[in-house]
Amino acid sequence: MAPSHVLVPLDGSPLADEALRQALALFDCRVTVLNVVTPLDAAMSEGGVLEPGEKRRAAARERADRIVERARTQAAAADRTVETVVETGDPAEAILAYVDAHEVDHVVMGGHGGERNEIARRLLGTVATSVVGDSPVTVTVVR
Repeated sequence: MAPSHVLVPLDGSPLADEALRQALALFDCRVTVLNVVTPLDAAMSEGGVLEPGEKRRAAARERADRIVERARTQAAAADRTVETVVETGDPAEAILAYVDAHEVDHVVMGGHGGERNEIARRLLGTVATSVVGDSPVTVTVVR
């Protein structure tokens, strides 16, 4: 059965952009793009590169706005439109919560590999692994 509402989480990476391209090409239905801003505390700022407090939050929000605007442009180039949402929190938790709350019936997302201990995390990435493992709907991971 074809989905009626596809969620595409975007993090600004090339794989996430490819996931959006795939979703737009494969599914002729409502597509929502979700960017999740992850709160950082001062200990996590990369060597003090990030400004403390409100400046850091504003910079993160501006980055999120750029990501969703790029998604709108990408959709328009494919003669499509997308709904855009920006949430704050843990990425996997926010994706799963959005699925539950908004009648999403398919997720298309980029997967990131990397140096990790478990094979699934190396193949998919930690957020994708969590979403695949806990999602009540079909998840397509683009690599």
